[in-house]
Amino acid sequence: MNNKTTCFLWNLRQFSTLAPRRMLWLVHPLGLCRRQIVHPSWNPRNPLLNDFDNRSQSSVRYLFQSALNFKSIDDDLQTNGIRTATVPAADRLLCSRTLPLDSKHSFFSVGKSGDGLKKRHVHHEATNEATVVKETKPNYGNLSHEYNSLSDVLDAFSKAPTFPSSSYFLTMWKIAKRMSKDQKHFEKQLMFNHPAFNQLCEHMMREAKIMHYDHLLFGLNAMVNLGIPQNTLLVQTLLRIAQERINECDEKCLSILATVLVSMEPCKNVDVLRAGLRILADQQVWKIERIFTLQAMMKCIGKDAPIALKKKLEMKALRELDRFSVLNSQRMFEVLAAMDHRSITLLNGCSKMVLDSIYGCPFKNLVSILQACKDLHYRNVALFKGIADYVAATFDIWKLKQVLSFLLLFEAFGFRPTHLMDLFMKKVVDEPDFLNVKTTEAILRVYSSLNHLHQGQSKEFLDRMAGALTGSLHQISSDDLLQAVCSCCVMNHFPLAAINQLLQKDVVSELLTSGNVERNIYKLRLLKTCLELDDTPYCKSSDIPLPPVPAIPQHPNAKVEGVLSSLMGGEGCFSKNVQLPHNYHIDFEIRMDANRSQVLPFSDADTDSSAADTQRVAVLCVRPSSYCLESTHPRGLLAMKMRHLNIMGFHVILVNTSEIERLEMKDAITWLKSKIYSIEALPSADVNLQSTY
Repeated sequence: MNNKTTCFLWNLRQFSTLAPRRMLWLVHPLGLCRRQIVHPSWNPRNPLLNDFDNRSQSSVRYLFQSALNFKSIDDDLQTNGIRTATVPAADRLLCSRTLPLDSKHSFFSVGKSGDGLKKRHVHHEATNEATVVKETKPNYGNLSHEYNSLSDVLDAFSKAPTFPSSSYFLTMWKIAKRMSKDQKHFEKQLMFNHPAFNQLCEHMMREAKIMHYDHLLFGLNAMVNLGIPQNTLLVQTLLRIAQERINECDEKCLSILATVLVSMEPCKNVDVLRAGLRILADQQVWKIERIFTLQAMMKCIGKDAPIALKKKLEMKALRELDRFSVLNSQRMFEVLAAMDHRSITLLNGCSKMVLDSIYGCPFKNLVSILQACKDLHYRNVALFKGIADYVAATFDIWKLKQVLSFLLLFEAFGFRPTHLMDLFMKKVVDEPDFLNVKTTEAILRVYSSLNHLHQGQSKEFLDRMAGALTGSLHQISSDDLLQAVCSCCVMNHFPLAAINQLLQKDVVSELLTSGNVERNIYKLRLLKTCLELDDTPYCKSSDIPLPPVPAIPQHPNAKVEGVLSSLMGGEGCFSKNVQLPHNYHIDFEIRMDANRSQVLPFSDADTDSSAADTQRVAVLCVRPSSYCLESTHPRGLLAMKMRHLNIMGFHVILVNTSEIERLEMKDAITWLKSKIYSIEALPSADVNLQSTY
């Protein structure tokens, strides 16, 4: 008797929930209708986010039967025929969270009355198995092996739906992960067109407040991965309920929620959930036990999170560093880049772990590590060298496009992996079919920037590249053609067919009036200088109409100037800020005898500075970025300038401004003296001087 009374009272409460006093029916032009339930804005269940209803209203799309039509465009799913209405951020759902633990059913089904309006009926007894949602706790891991397609899952739902509905979405996502790209796209189209799909979405919305919180988040994550549009009522409702119940988060739920938010586009509901997650992260960071959960939260909080929170998460990660697995250490680079936090200590520790277990590391992880290092401006030569040596040692297992991806990332750091670049040059010569417009331009950019040409393969390699460039002239853009030709010129190679097309009047006019005009002018000047100074049969450089070069104030390095004054006994023996033809500038010029054993007096009265018995010395103060990373190898533009200065009769001396600043004056004088004077002219005590460069 008591059980019957309890059941009756519980069902009565459910019925009262289904028929709130303040309810409106809205009729849409499609002949469909929905009810709008007016509810208070304050939510006692979630004091953390209870001001959300006071926010401005958002525009979301609604899921109705026959209202979802998806169309394939470039392998993307798009919606058509879905009306957009402005409503509060989320409606109150038609079910209560206070479902008794001993209940066996969720008493909801969907029917239609004679006038076509949807009505929701309460079933007091299980009279029809097809319309009663049984409350079960399915094994998510096993369900995906019972079905072969997404439609099979929906068919099973339509026959006997079980609680919770999130299990169906999770099962479909697991099945989709096993499919090829084309098959997945086709199956998703069938899923959206399946007659039971909208019913499943309605069941999910009704059950969202009473299912376990982790089931809710798993279902939401599966929907996002299945491609259900984020601005649908289904997804936005689940986001809102996730906000209301965010205080139910345990460590597992935090991990799922962080993973979901990372994959979603910014919107009001997502932003509010992320703000709530930041608060929970700040409160629970020291209680987190799983490294994966910690990294998921770090990745989710975003670049605009408070620095204090970033520091707290960093300290937690450093405390757990000894527990990091190989995958944890590889993933930490991407995590730190996602939160835009450059922790040198953490990066150094993870770099060592990556190097210790680099063999077998997949391509995706290695590229992710290098991309994160680029985003964080983190340069670890040992890490770069270890990755380059690993790729070179396993060169045959990589595709050429994958190796090129590594080289492009290395070029961004200025790192020159000589052995890997030599192997790649040889492979390109042997397999020229790999070359197209995009790869040719990328290869030329990498090799010209890093100033790398293997002595025995350079001519054949450059001929291959020039041939590929010539064969692509009919489809290459003006900007790409200019970039590719300039890269060839930096390497002292001149593909005449490409240059002839580039210097046509209409092409030059397009470059000077569209795109990045300033960059185009700079590259056209570079091309003109190379054609005039280098040994090339092309003689039409004067046809390039370029604006005059603006005067740029130069400020030579004061430390180097002081060293030269002390070494030569005053400023009369050298000149500074020397402007040369072809837009070249040198910081200091010294005139010496032909053997570079004696400095000649420098004055404006000098009659013939180009006499055979006079050697002009150019001292260039260069930044560390002008060299390849952690080496004395000059990069492409500096090497080209040195080549042109040699043609103009100069002996070039490079001074690394960063290194010279660290030296004491006495040591700096000794070092520069060894560079200016020839070895024969130096005293025996100075002959064995070691360069700090």
